[in-house]
Amino acid sequence: MDKKIDLLNSKSAQTEITEEIPIKSRKNPGARKFKPLGFILIFLLVVYIIFSFNKTTEEKSSSWFYNLPIISQIKHLVESADTKLKGELNDRINILLLGIGGKNHDGGLLTDTIILASLKPGEKKLSLLSIPRDLAVPIENMGWRKINSVNAYAEMKTPGSGGLAISQTISDIFQIPIDYYVTVDFAGFEKIIDDLGGLKINVENTFDDYKYPILGNEDASWEQRWEHLHIEQGEQTMNGELALKYVRSRHAYGVEGSDFARSRRQQKILEAVKEKVMSLNILFKPTMISKIISDIKENHSTNLKIWEIIKLWSLVKDIKNENINSRVLDNSPSGLLTDTVGQDGAYLLSPRSGDFSEIKYLVNNIFDDAPTADKEKVKDEKATIEVRNGTWINGLANKAALDLEKYGFDIVRVGNTSQQNFQKSVIYDLTYGEKIQALTVLKNRTNANVALGMPQWLIDDLAKELKGETNPVQPDFILILGQDADKTNSGTANTEQQ
Repeated sequence: MDKKIDLLNSKSAQTEITEEIPIKSRKNPGARKFKPLGFILIFLLVVYIIFSFNKTTEEKSSSWFYNLPIISQIKHLVESADTKLKGELNDRINILLLGIGGKNHDGGLLTDTIILASLKPGEKKLSLLSIPRDLAVPIENMGWRKINSVNAYAEMKTPGSGGLAISQTISDIFQIPIDYYVTVDFAGFEKIIDDLGGLKINVENTFDDYKYPILGNEDASWEQRWEHLHIEQGEQTMNGELALKYVRSRHAYGVEGSDFARSRRQQKILEAVKEKVMSLNILFKPTMISKIISDIKENHSTNLKIWEIIKLWSLVKDIKNENINSRVLDNSPSGLLTDTVGQDGAYLLSPRSGDFSEIKYLVNNIFDDAPTADKEKVKDEKATIEVRNGTWINGLANKAALDLEKYGFDIVRVGNTSQQNFQKSVIYDLTYGEKIQALTVLKNRTNANVALGMPQWLIDDLAKELKGETNPVQPDFILILGQDADKTNSGTANTEQQ
């Protein structure tokens, strides 16, 4: 994909939806209007029934809930061996979690949150992949547009079609089936969190956002439009209002001040919500059930049927936190995306490789794991690595980096070398044998030769690329991939789903 992406040329279509970033840079805090975030897990649709199938036989027999005829029928259907969810036969169920601002907000049909949740029932594993709202995707008859506009275009053309439209878009670019979608707006989010009694969240970094927008103050003076959002590091109990601010903030200082950090916070809230629901005896709290149902009644849409929701929860509820893999597509030095600018000057993100092949590789192999013993060795030594492509094979370095991450390596950079005629992969050990366990794992995984130090041409490459970078990280190992790495990757990768 070129750095300049040819966007829709029709003026009428361009003005149909107002994007949040009308200028080229996303770093100006006054340039983007704040949109409410919407994202909550499927439990919001079924909180009134999820515990009914998680009780002992004695509890079930005495429960008023189980005496309802419709519940008995649904339970029988769910427990039927012939009743399968979409994707269950292939041991992978893909669900798209979408968050929108809602009808009471500017740009309320734009998807501020897009999370691909993939469930592997056979191994009781769940992956959450956050897709940035600024990712450039092709839209029929419209060229390349931000992915967050797909839902809005579809809804304006045919109300109720947005979820299916964005599901199809992601299915096409990732080459996987999207079995289900859930779209939730944020109108009832605060009340739902409050109904649950708040959430305990481990705040990793002290949080300071001096440009958090005050809703309803859009017409006030510039200074009165913002408030200072401050959250201390450590475990915090958040009510609905604070939880909403925590996942909406875009302009916090330091590492929390990006959309990618915001996506990670969203995933953290999702996991906290699941834990809170599991810790409450909701079944015997009809008042809480009534409140939550009221909060979500008009704030969601989904193609899931009631029996599918119940069965899905029965597969999700026992998944342990260590079996939940959370990832964010980003533009970091080891990320799969890069900044681009559209023809109209809008900020966009596009695949670093020029196409979606690397992202498809990640998505299709997201449940692959490394041997536990190898991961422990690498993590014990806290090994860091830089991966470079020494061939003309497109995307080789990023695919290798994705695999090595699963072994516990911290990937500091991914790139190409000036010499791209390597036949055999080479590991340059900059620790001179101090991290022998990690080196052994790396050598066994890649079948590469090992060399101490670096050749002058590689030193020159690094000096040129890192010029002007403040405190660049020196990795423990530099892996340069040769032609043989392509055979290794093709031999270990899973077949893509069609």
